[in-house]
Amino acid sequence: MKDRYYLGITDLLDQDLTSYEYFYALPPELQSWVFAKDAASFAEMQDCVEKLRGLE
Repeated sequence: MKDRYYLGITDLLDQDLTSYEYFYALPPELQSWVFAKDAASFAEMQDCVEKLRGLE
């Protein structure tokens, strides 16, 4: 399945229910980091979270 790209994190969360649920299930510090990275797709958001968790 090809990942859809949006205009940024705000558009992604507004338009994609899976992304919305994933984002709001994250702890607040991860939400802040993903928001700052302005992920434009679900895959991009997952990559951001995986990278941050790898740094912990």
